[in-house]
Amino acid sequence: MNRTPDRAPRARLVAEPVELATLRGWLRGKKAAAAVAARAEGKRATFQYLADRASAGGNQYAVSACTLRQALDGRLPTLRTALAFTYGAGGDEKDLKNAERLWTAAYRAVNTPGTRSAPPILGQFTTQAGLVRAMNRLRAAAPYPSLRALTDRAGPGLSRSALHRILTGQQMPTTAQLTAFAVACHAGEKATDALLAGHRRILAGPEPYIFYPCAYAELAEERRQRDEAARPWLAEPELDWYQQQLRDEEEADLQRQIDEAEAHLDELQTDTGHGLDGGAVRDDPDADLAKRAQPVYDTWIGRGTTSRQPGTGQP
Repeated sequence: MNRTPDRAPRARLVAEPVELATLRGWLRGKKAAAAVAARAEGKRATFQYLADRASAGGNQYAVSACTLRQALDGRLPTLRTALAFTYGAGGDEKDLKNAERLWTAAYRAVNTPGTRSAPPILGQFTTQAGLVRAMNRLRAAAPYPSLRALTDRAGPGLSRSALHRILTGQQMPTTAQLTAFAVACHAGEKATDALLAGHRRILAGPEPYIFYPCAYAELAEERRQRDEAARPWLAEPELDWYQQQLRDEEEADLQRQIDEAEAHLDELQTDTGHGLDGGAVRDDPDADLAKRAQPVYDTWIGRGTTSRQPGTGQP
């Protein structure tokens, strides 16, 4: 019985970028080269073997064997995984730079303009708090956002402690530190320019208030118009000749009553003083006049409700 020939493997629906295949092939080659060193030690170049060797290089290369295995399953690994794979396979400084270069090319090929996530919008920030938010958005969009990886790529001008203080708003970065941070985050040209422009706005401070010189004259004219409008309400109304004559007569009569009241009170005080010295005191010093003068005196001279008892000469 004739056997049906095996079907050809179904092609992938989405073609794999050449750069990603190149990176994966290069990593496979480094793993094959590590097998020679593993046989010399009497071991096998398993993924656990590579993970142990990578962890010996420090925390920046500490990954699990499962993570290294996933680096060869067709998906784009992270930059940290690619570097850890290379270091665990016995790669030197030159191999690490080649791994980073291949990973960058694969990242750009996988994240084409149509599928790449939009760059973070920094906005027109003018405060240190806005700068901190913009820097943290750039850090979140970075391939490897840890402080150690960012400071390693930024160079000696930006330490981990300084970057921590900057990202928490405890320290204002310099232009050089901000530029190095943008480079470490793989920020685009527009994002870097927006970050530096906002930094310049913060250092320059708020723009001075421009006061129009003629505003002084305008404010004075506006105040004069308000005063003119309020003056009729503040001034007393003008009286005609008859009303003015009545007011003059009332004021003259009132002044006469005040003069009489003061003269009578002075006379009473004089009589009281004589009585204290042993002289004769009048029993009734014109009680009717005192009764008429006292309310006038209390009202217009300011003695309030205090009254004198007629006939005694005592308050």
